[in-house]
Amino acid sequence: MPPRLRSHLAKLPRLRSPTSPLILRSPRQDSTQQRQYQASTPLVSPHRHPHHQHTLSASAFASALPLDSSLTPTIYALSTPPGKSAVAVIRISGPSSLNIYTTLTTPPHSAIPSSTPKPRYALLRPLYHPHTHHLLDPGALCLFFPSPNSHTGESTLELHLHGGPAIIRAVLSAIPLCSPNTRYAEPGEFTRRAFYNDRLSLPEIEALGELIDATTEEQRKRAVRGSGARLAERYEAWRRALVEARGELEALIDFSEDQHFEESNKELVGGVARRVEMLQETMRGFAENAVRGELLKDGISLSLVGAPNVGKSSLLNRVVGREAAIVSEEAGTTRDVVDLAVDVGGFMVVLGDTAGLRVNDVGNKVGRIEEEGIRRAHKRAMSADVVMAVVEIEGQGERVGLRISQELVILVNEAEQAGKEVVVVVNKIDLHPSTSPGLPMDLIRQLSFAFPSITEDRIFGVSCVADSAHDGIQNLLHGLTGIFQTMTSPLGAGSIEEMYESIGATERQRLLVEACISFLDDFLEIVGEGDKDDVDVVAMAEELRGAAECLGRITGRGEGGDVEEVLGVVFERFCVGK
Repeated sequence: MPPRLRSHLAKLPRLRSPTSPLILRSPRQDSTQQRQYQASTPLVSPHRHPHHQHTLSASAFASALPLDSSLTPTIYALSTPPGKSAVAVIRISGPSSLNIYTTLTTPPHSAIPSSTPKPRYALLRPLYHPHTHHLLDPGALCLFFPSPNSHTGESTLELHLHGGPAIIRAVLSAIPLCSPNTRYAEPGEFTRRAFYNDRLSLPEIEALGELIDATTEEQRKRAVRGSGARLAERYEAWRRALVEARGELEALIDFSEDQHFEESNKELVGGVARRVEMLQETMRGFAENAVRGELLKDGISLSLVGAPNVGKSSLLNRVVGREAAIVSEEAGTTRDVVDLAVDVGGFMVVLGDTAGLRVNDVGNKVGRIEEEGIRRAHKRAMSADVVMAVVEIEGQGERVGLRISQELVILVNEAEQAGKEVVVVVNKIDLHPSTSPGLPMDLIRQLSFAFPSITEDRIFGVSCVADSAHDGIQNLLHGLTGIFQTMTSPLGAGSIEEMYESIGATERQRLLVEACISFLDDFLEIVGEGDKDDVDVVAMAEELRGAAECLGRITGRGEGGDVEEVLGVVFERFCVGK
């Protein structure tokens, strides 16, 4: 902040900080408030854990956390999957955790209760029913974490039991009998308490949920990138920069008439605008990389297209390693889109087998059902991230060539114009008389004529019936992995670490960053309107307030009063016991 304004900002009324809403209104505020409402609506589709029973509402959770910590209920839940296992973990958090430990571990008829456990040390103890004193588990590992040095920030107890269903049920039913105001936890409530006790930021919590849901190596890496505090710190740094810029504008509002500045309003506003413009460019690059990261989470969509009976279904079965699609010598077997998720080199890929592309031939008319299948194949290809065009070798001996339909050529051209990644696969490569490695040159020339923009490194030869290491399938998968890595690698300036952090941003975070960019667009539009000496400073400050509020919603520390709504969206995906 320029030194000339520091003293003036210090004179601002204490009842209104630079981050508080302006009382002055502008004609632009109606549209601003509308965009704020849109930015506060749920931005993530809820994916319930299979063990979810119900989700804790914002009001219910707020009432469950009174200001007086002595009145806060102690919660408990099974943190491992239900059913038979070697070990089952029950997590307990709240002010009664220590009392529950003492009640469960004190031997029957003992006049001396169990001693306080040493924090963060595992103790092997038998567990007894608090009323009947029957033995529940002959040997449970008990770990106690006193507040605030625990996951939730509260005193926490973990009981590692033998994993028999009867033992789990017995201990779970005994816990609420040990202490009043003890109840079973709601989905994600342990992590909610960690958030409210400043143990985790909201971006860290989102990354934790994605880490639990990760099924491929690249999904795990992406979740790990977002699990640290650096991503939340970046959002907060951006928010502080906008708050500071807004504070300078507020100083102009409050003191421009009775204080003398060395620079004109035009120069002061211009300096703020330049800093905001640089910050906006950084945010744009961040949002673009976040879109690339979403491919890792949601899966890369790949569509197999080609003429009927060229081996699309056979290729799909070879890639997934099982007979997932019907294969027949009869053309047109596939009438609808068949989607299958598969791990390819650590990337989640959704493969889509589609109907064969053709038009009415003499004596072979396209029926209405097949016509609908072709329409869906075209739609699936145009919505995919990668289009795999499959052609086949036909003929025998020296009289071999490629069968490339005109419909496929048209579709590939449309996919390229739409910015899709396109690869070409030549099936039945075993029919070619050439024994040299790689695709024969006569086939490459024919493909180059049909698909002039497809480079040689995007062309692969395979044999779906060859039972050997030379079937080309592994070479195809290796080539696809390289394409996927390029598609999901971050772009732009900055350190490698910063760029890869943006890959870990969630869809909710990206949409809020884009909403912030929209506010900054309107801010810069106001700056560019006419003479800066007569610019609407109130409207400019309001746009910066809206932009900063979007960033506040990302971390869950916004001013808009919708923190509980945001938390509800995030925690819907958490299972009980987390």
